Amino acid sequence: MSVSPDRNLHAPAADETGAKMPRHVAFIMDGNGRWATARGLPRTEGHRQGLAALRKVIRHAGRVGIETITIYSFSSENWNRPQAEVSFLMGLLRRFVQRDLSELHEANVRIRIIGGRSDLEPGILALLKEAEDLTRHNTGLNLVVAFNYGARSEIVRAAQELAAKVQAGEMQPAEITEDAITAALDTSGLPDPDLIIRTSGEMRLSNFLLWQAAYSEFYFCDLYWPDFDEAAFDKALSCFCSRERRYGGLDAKAN
Repeated sequence: MSVSPDRNLHAPAADETGAKMPRHVAFIMDGNGRWATARGLPRTEGHRQGLAALRKVIRHAGRVGIETITIYSFSSENWNRPQAEVSFLMGLLRRFVQRDLSELHEANVRIRIIGGRSDLEPGILALLKEAEDLTRHNTGLNLVVAFNYGARSEIVRAAQELAAKVQAGEMQPAEITEDAITAALDTSGLPDPDLIIRTSGEMRLSNFLLWQAAYSEFYFCDLYWPDFDEAAFDKALSCFCSRERRYGGLDAKAN
């Protein structure tokens, strides 16, 4: 998997017009099942093709100079899906690690997993740990995989961690600031997403990066995830570059 490793991570890339590209793009990869159903195929085939689309997105992110991408691979609510589908998805995870991990490592990609781990089975935990450990010292694209992830649960875990520190006398309640909460989240040390892309026409966050998305730009497209290719990615990036981010301030033209 060819992902450009030699990038200046401190300088956001620019498109051909000179507009700054996002440093961090997050994806809600929606529509695999509906893609398959529309073609008379089993839902599992949609997930298989969704993985192929993900490979394209990772390669393209490296080519255009994006620093970090986060993918919503498996939510904490996804365990409620039919057992056969969940088992297939876990099998896809295993195949991804077996087939793609070495290529990602060779491409200097660093993998980071976010989400709850306390209730995961040992076999799944070992796969996630293998991916993180192998790529820990890589310096290219950051691939953040949200697995068994729910933003509300993440915030609760952060609050519990800070409360425990207060109870132990390690910090004062007044020291629980936005920065302290941010540092206690699974995404500690990562930039907030500049752009969140959701496929399939749905327009909601579905419990994804609720704290981190405070100032994110959103892009919703009607394509199902398996059809999201490099051209669709470029269209989303072009839309982002055409926007002016004000962070609660005034438009520069209004001054």
